Amino acid sequence: MLPPRILRRLILAPLLIVLTVVAVVTLPVWLLVVAAASLRLPPPQRRGTRLVWFAVAWLALESMALVACLGLWVAAGLGGRLHRDEHQERHYALIRWFLSRIYGVAVRIFQLSVEVDEPPLTPDELSRRLTRPVVVLSRHAGPGDSFLLIHHLLAVYGRRPRIVMKAALQLDPSLDVVINRLPNAFVPRETAESGVLAEIRRLASGMDADDALVIFPEGGNFTPRRRLRAILRLEEKGLTEEAARARGLDHLLAPRPNGAIAAIEACPSADVVFVAHTGLDDLVTLGDIWRKLPVRAEIKAKWWRVRAAEIPRDREGRIRWLMDHWEKIDAWIAENLPAPAARNSSGRGGRPRDGCGA
Repeated sequence: MLPPRILRRLILAPLLIVLTVVAVVTLPVWLLVVAAASLRLPPPQRRGTRLVWFAVAWLALESMALVACLGLWVAAGLGGRLHRDEHQERHYALIRWFLSRIYGVAVRIFQLSVEVDEPPLTPDELSRRLTRPVVVLSRHAGPGDSFLLIHHLLAVYGRRPRIVMKAALQLDPSLDVVINRLPNAFVPRETAESGVLAEIRRLASGMDADDALVIFPEGGNFTPRRRLRAILRLEEKGLTEEAARARGLDHLLAPRPNGAIAAIEACPSADVVFVAHTGLDDLVTLGDIWRKLPVRAEIKAKWWRVRAAEIPRDREGRIRWLMDHWEKIDAWIAENLPAPAARNSSGRGGRPRDGCGA
């Protein structure tokens, strides 16, 4: 059960700063421990040292962000003016700073490289004169890819992302403080679908031209078991055509259309951006990272943009349109997965597919 906000502020936030100080002071000890634990691995696979450096850097940057949040709270009249645009923009700038620093650390420590194939920026986007909001529909593939997606929206497109997230993520102190001061939503696990859709409509209906609502239609990371459950759910609802198309997806779960449709209905002027990405698919838990972190972390991504006028108007048309793009994303992933992941991701051998263009 999530502690009340006041306890999270009084206990978890100071605890993070104390943990950061302890981690920095004991860093030599941790480096020796992970070096000893990795002796049986060949040198290129000794990832423990890199993980320790990254963890300490992350803690340090989170602590700096928390201190900055305290300063922003004071500057906003002890929180009384946090809702105003200028104070909101300062918090977006803080997120942009944090993610850019994390990205830089990942590039140095993990030799991270990111290759994005995306539609050309419009003249308005190049000049940061954004004219319409966007709804971003992305595959769900772990926290690493999600962080990079938000970083790209902020750094390249100049967007202000809005996200519906699990309430448990508020256990991260800096995420808890910053995200709760901006137009986002945390939903408890037990929240009914109607409650989640209400939050999506609330966020979408209030979007300005420079906002971007990020939705993960799959609802979770891909696993063979979740894939089967998604197909069975469609069959139980009598959606035989949708279930048949879902069986054709090797690397994705069948998308749940209600969230995407709710966002489009609440903000009909928004363009829709579909996002495919691969590279960190298997790195979800700490155990995954310890066992599978590659020597060089390479991420590939592709974006498709659909203008608001090109989006189908009826619900059935929108469901088919969403699945059409999900099949595009699945085919793109099949072509761009690293070889070992391509063999194992679907649990069924991952049959080859034809590619698709933008």
